[in-house]
Amino acid sequence: MKDKLLLKSVKVVNGVINLPGSKSITNRALLLSSVCKGTTCLKNMLYSDDVKYMLKALTKLGIQYNFKKKKKICYVQGIGKNFFKINKISLFLGNSGTSIRFLLSMLSLEKNNIILTGNKRMKERPIKHLVDALIQGGAKIKYLDEQGYPSILTKGNFIGGKIFLNGNISSQFLSSLLMSAPLSKKNTKIYIKNLLVSKPYIDLTINIMKSFGVKIINNEYKSFYIKGSQQYISPKNYFIEGDASSASYFLAAAAIKGGQVKVKGIGKNSIQGDIKFCNVLKKMGAYIKIKKNYIICKKKKNILNKIDMDFNDIPDVAMTVVILALKAKKVSYIRNIYNWRVKETDRLFAISTELKKLGVKIFEGLDFIGITPTKKLNHVNIETYDDHRIAMCFSLISLFNCDVTILKPNCVKKTFPKYFSKLQSIFYY
Repeated sequence: MKDKLLLKSVKVVNGVINLPGSKSITNRALLLSSVCKGTTCLKNMLYSDDVKYMLKALTKLGIQYNFKKKKKICYVQGIGKNFFKINKISLFLGNSGTSIRFLLSMLSLEKNNIILTGNKRMKERPIKHLVDALIQGGAKIKYLDEQGYPSILTKGNFIGGKIFLNGNISSQFLSSLLMSAPLSKKNTKIYIKNLLVSKPYIDLTINIMKSFGVKIINNEYKSFYIKGSQQYISPKNYFIEGDASSASYFLAAAAIKGGQVKVKGIGKNSIQGDIKFCNVLKKMGAYIKIKKNYIICKKKKNILNKIDMDFNDIPDVAMTVVILALKAKKVSYIRNIYNWRVKETDRLFAISTELKKLGVKIFEGLDFIGITPTKKLNHVNIETYDDHRIAMCFSLISLFNCDVTILKPNCVKKTFPKYFSKLQSIFYY
């Protein structure tokens, strides 16, 4: 793909999309498959940049795996024990937040000597709350660059116990602790300070852990109890459902422009929180049909209803709602989204900046954004900030009788390498 991609104004959308596997599920399942007892067959696995970083790290840690059916199926040979690497090694994890955060806790269980690092943006993304929590459980961790941020060196020694974790920055910190705690020597109780963000991702983690034979006690998201000295057991086969966040762009396209879009690989029994995006579409006036393994969206009216909601639970699809809001009757507000600022880029700043270039009047606060519906948009070059979600969201601007140029579109390889070809397969000009 070139350094920029011109998307011409679209007349109508219509078609069927087979979703790639969820990144959130794939990286969790890969990690648990690696430390469990037995071989696990992961089906419908996503093969994207974030997953590649996890796979490369697991290879360095001695995990063996092999692919079949164009890398849609992966057999992972579990080692049935904690990672143990006394000789110093370095794991480069790009800008994959799930990889660095999940691996840090798992690598802190035994005596290790491992550096976890990433690209420039990764070194700007906070990890202090997770490190502080691990140190409370006995881990020996050292910052190698700026305090509170990667790069970091873990020497292991986490044994569990009583842990206090700040929950208002990233749910990935808690997910990381939850996945590693069953393998620690002692029982662990994690107490959550402040409001826990993105709770559905915690439900997702707990659900996947259960599939690998480990249960925990969740006390209304205020504390979590995990029995120590357990072992993950392979479920033998584990199906990775389609990515709910990725589904949002195709469903939104139908709500904006008309026609019918059907996304396959996800449905009413999804374990992903972003399935709630369907409820948002209904509130805004779209037609939604949800079955076991697919979702259909159609446009019901030309102007959508405004939305004013707390999106703390589903921050990724909240970005798609920003674009939908351009088609609404009145100003819409996306609230309680401070954690946008610590993602792949500062997403509140990035979205606000690009909307202004398009000619949209917006209201940006520390943790919210207001979007004024705009009838005529400017044809501009959209900066993507090396953030896949920015690129995917603003690709939908071509549905507003306006051409749009996406700069550095390759950033979608992080979670959805074939995004633009899939999108254009439902576009009619």
